[in-house]
Amino acid sequence: MNKTELIEHISTKADLSKADAGRALEAFIGAVTSTLKKKGTVTLVGFGTFSVSERAARTGRNPRTGEAIKIKKARVPKFRPGKGLKDAVN
Repeated sequence: MNKTELIEHISTKADLSKADAGRALEAFIGAVTSTLKKKGTVTLVGFGTFSVSERAARTGRNPRTGEAIKIKKARVPKFRPGKGLKDAVN
């Protein structure tokens, strides 16, 4: 499912216009993004938790040349599914 299909699904299920569903989805994505930028977490009970993890700097290898390269530390987003989502999938 891509973003357009998701907007269409939200529009149908919530009885909203596609424009309203698109704005709602954009607002949700914006809220999650801004919270994660501040190193916060977003918890949706039964669905899951969005959080930020710190990845330490490390040394890697260029697969083409075998040369050692330095990889900078980074903050990466993570998603942990909740029990409700896990149960729904299984």
